[in-house]
Amino acid sequence: MSFEATEHQHVRFNPLRGDWVLVSPHRMKRPWAGQVERPAEVDIPIHDPTNPLCPRVTRPNGQVNPDYESTFVFTNDFPALLEEVPSPPVSDDPLFCAGQARGTCRVMCFHPHTNITLPLMTQKEVRAVIDRWIMELEDLGKKYIWVQIFENKGAVMGCSNPHPHCQIWASSFMPNEAQLKDTNQRQYFLDHGTPMLMDYVARELEKKERLVVTNDHWVVVVPYWAVWPYETMILPRRHVIRMTEISNAEKDSLADIIKRLTTKYDNLFKCSFPYSMGWHGAPTGLKLESDEKHWVFHGCYYPPLLRSATIKKFMVGYEMLAQAQRDLTAEQAAQKLRELPEIHYKLVNNE
Repeated sequence: MSFEATEHQHVRFNPLRGDWVLVSPHRMKRPWAGQVERPAEVDIPIHDPTNPLCPRVTRPNGQVNPDYESTFVFTNDFPALLEEVPSPPVSDDPLFCAGQARGTCRVMCFHPHTNITLPLMTQKEVRAVIDRWIMELEDLGKKYIWVQIFENKGAVMGCSNPHPHCQIWASSFMPNEAQLKDTNQRQYFLDHGTPMLMDYVARELEKKERLVVTNDHWVVVVPYWAVWPYETMILPRRHVIRMTEISNAEKDSLADIIKRLTTKYDNLFKCSFPYSMGWHGAPTGLKLESDEKHWVFHGCYYPPLLRSATIKKFMVGYEMLAQAQRDLTAEQAAQKLRELPEIHYKLVNNE
């Protein structure tokens, strides 16, 4: 019997994190595979006077949002990180260690309308989101070593507010994921003399097995080591280490690639596709003056849906106690996404 990646379980190595994922493609043959149930459409209004993210609404702290027409950023009313807090006492006990954690958390609204999402925004509106991301990264990056921009979309990913928005957490410390990626990219650069993710982009463009969408400046792939069913990564064709380095042309084409990718996501199961996503680049703060050429700026999308709009992948049991596991292969997921139309299913009749 010869090995077939789409038939036989195997493990794949993630060089960014230095860990492994178990791939079990034969599990997709279970009897209920292929269901395409759709959830009931939620009627979300353009403006909700009770929603604290909408224009002109009073937030819980008493502040009134401006009548914004594009993006809007404010400091989170219930932040996980504060700027001025005491540090925990130093401990010599290796089993009870604590450290200083300072920072700030901001909320960024993408659009004044509550009933819109990134794939339904115009490319110009998505470009405005990118411009604001960069502005916030430049501002917070002057003080903090790590600025994490992330979006949780959909109730299934824990998002309690349907208004299109993301969060920006800046911290005085390097979070775990950032440290892993920093360590592994640095070691790869020392071993090979080239940035890991630039080598990876080149290989994916040669193989074409896991490509989803591309344009002149960006490449979207389902990573070889993907964990989530339809996980994707946005990678640059040119070596850039932070979002603040991208050119105007690259900003425009990044808006194009985000809109195309998120449209494909929605078209997969004809629903507003949930995900958690975020951007990773070289650390900031004091690291702005250091050599960080091992880093490559990139985006990560982690969607939970596996077989339909109502069937999600749960990271429990084996994943929590052993290691990550997925069913369909990265190549199968990429093919499904690649073959989907780039006109949003809600707009088909308008074309």
